Amino acid sequence: YELKQFKAGDVIIKEGDIITIDGGSGKVMKGLVPTVQPEISGYFSTIMKWADEYRKLKVRTNAETEADSKTAREFGAEGIGLCRTEHMFFAPERVLAVREMIFAETRTARDIALKKLLPYQKSDFLGIFQTMNGLPVNIRLLDPPLHEFLPTKDEELEELARVQDVALEEVRTRKVVLEEFNPMLGHRGCRLGVSYPELYTMQASAIAQAACEFVSQGGTVNVEIMIPLVSEAKELELLRKEVEKTVMIEIDHLGKEFNYKIGTMIELPRAALTAKEIAKHADFFSFGTNDLTQTTYGLSRDDAGKFLPEYTSKGIYPVDPFVSLDPQGVGFLVKYAVEKGKETNRQMHMGICGEHGGEPKSIDFCQTAGLDYVSCSPYRVPIARLACAQAKLKND
Repeated sequence: YELKQFKAGDVIIKEGDIITIDGGSGKVMKGLVPTVQPEISGYFSTIMKWADEYRKLKVRTNAETEADSKTAREFGAEGIGLCRTEHMFFAPERVLAVREMIFAETRTARDIALKKLLPYQKSDFLGIFQTMNGLPVNIRLLDPPLHEFLPTKDEELEELARVQDVALEEVRTRKVVLEEFNPMLGHRGCRLGVSYPELYTMQASAIAQAACEFVSQGGTVNVEIMIPLVSEAKELELLRKEVEKTVMIEIDHLGKEFNYKIGTMIELPRAALTAKEIAKHADFFSFGTNDLTQTTYGLSRDDAGKFLPEYTSKGIYPVDPFVSLDPQGVGFLVKYAVEKGKETNRQMHMGICGEHGGEPKSIDFCQTAGLDYVSCSPYRVPIARLACAQAKLKND
């Protein structure tokens, strides 16, 4: 670490050296290896057309950028199933404003930071709406585990103190207060929206402004606004009213209309078990099976890799539950939530947006569970299309 280098056998790689990674095989090559943009053509294109004729499940993508959205469209994605808005804030010029917001102790200070973030959000959403033009776009409101945004380096702390015009020690103290023992189960998701409604108000304004602007350009918008980490119907009821009110204010002000729905991500066992009540306030459910697997098993996805190989090699788990969806435990919760949600609202549409959305066995489960779509990363879209057709044929 001190030398800023690592060794692989006899090869030494120093900080700043170029390496090339083959994402399919996992091989790492020294130097810059020429690459080509993959495309669907030839026999593979024919197979994809056959698959699309048979499959029932729609295939969306998980994307936060215009570039990823475009790639997914080229691979046949039929919309965006998960746009993680917190991922839009990691760029250096944006992360500082996020830290200002997190470290703010007053509504006024938060509003100043949020005013800086709104133009970025609007621009991002406008680019995605333009790329998807009429296809559904599911935007998850802020769900940042705070530890991912807290400053760690001295220069980051100093910069934040300078921008907020406070003493460095005050920033250090505030950082200690904000740190959580288990941030994945901490003050995140809709809990932030309950504590600080202005966060979701800013995002709802940015979505509505971008949508109205694209409509004025002659485009079509079908946006799904998703409120994350709900565990109690009252959370969704409260935040839905706030989001809806903000959207309507922007629509009235800008004089344009667009199609929108408001729903939630089912990613906690209690949400699945109380789906009948939650569905009273939701136009859709999207199953976040990454967190639903974590909270059902009591496993941390970030840490479990240290011992899960032992579990699979000894046959305790047939497969890593973060790779392929567990049909007995997690799957039971998904099926239960689908059934109870549709008892309340037959018109609800439902999908899956965790990493399982691109894995064939998990897709087979989604077919039998009665979901409407799966969502996966852009480069997994072709595999998902094929797996959806196989699942339909297998389960007919």
